[in-house]
Amino acid sequence: MNRTYWASGTAVLLALAFAVAATVAAASGSEGAGAPARAPGLYSPDAGFARDMAVHHQQAVEMSFIVRDRTRDEPVRGLAYDIANTQANQRGMLLGWLDLWGLPKVVADEQPMSWMGSTGHDGHSGHDMGGATTKPGALMPGMATKEELAQLGAAEGRDAEVLYLQLMTDHHKGGVAMARGCATQCGTPAERALAQGMVEAQESELTLMADMLKQRGAAPRG
Repeated sequence: MNRTYWASGTAVLLALAFAVAATVAAASGSEGAGAPARAPGLYSPDAGFARDMAVHHQQAVEMSFIVRDRTRDEPVRGLAYDIANTQANQRGMLLGWLDLWGLPKVVADEQPMSWMGSTGHDGHSGHDMGGATTKPGALMPGMATKEELAQLGAAEGRDAEVLYLQLMTDHHKGGVAMARGCATQCGTPAERALAQGMVEAQESELTLMADMLKQRGAAPRG
């Protein structure tokens, strides 16, 4: 249990450290450390990532609140709280940047993930997603379907813990691939720093969740 809390806390500290650094950089207003001299364009990687990751993060927050009501297991509840808190804060930063840039939070004709490169036959990005795929009925790679969210909401105890850890593992894999895309393609230094922080924190949580699944006699899906 101590190992679980230590690993979870480390991931949260990594995420918060990068978030603070990104906030300070953005607030500085200098091209070398914060926002670029010109605001990103409507369909730029910077704007696309902010819009897509805000949606992606919102589902992680939703799943985390669901599982906190479905189990009394403190390690899982602690992890869920950390994920909800971290990703809600990061989502606020992403939406705040869109406001700062004078860009909409939703673009009707924009395909999810199109900012990552050329789109494939399924309408999603042709960029390497590190094995993360978009399931039928899901909006983006790693995201759960409405049916899976309903299943999580109906589960209890160990079943809820295992399903949450499996769904969140898939979710993090998609999130890491997206964040890597921004870390290499986004033009705003502060946003690139935040994206790199997401990669490192979520990779740490992926290791933690694999260990937690093993403790419960289960494994990641796929």
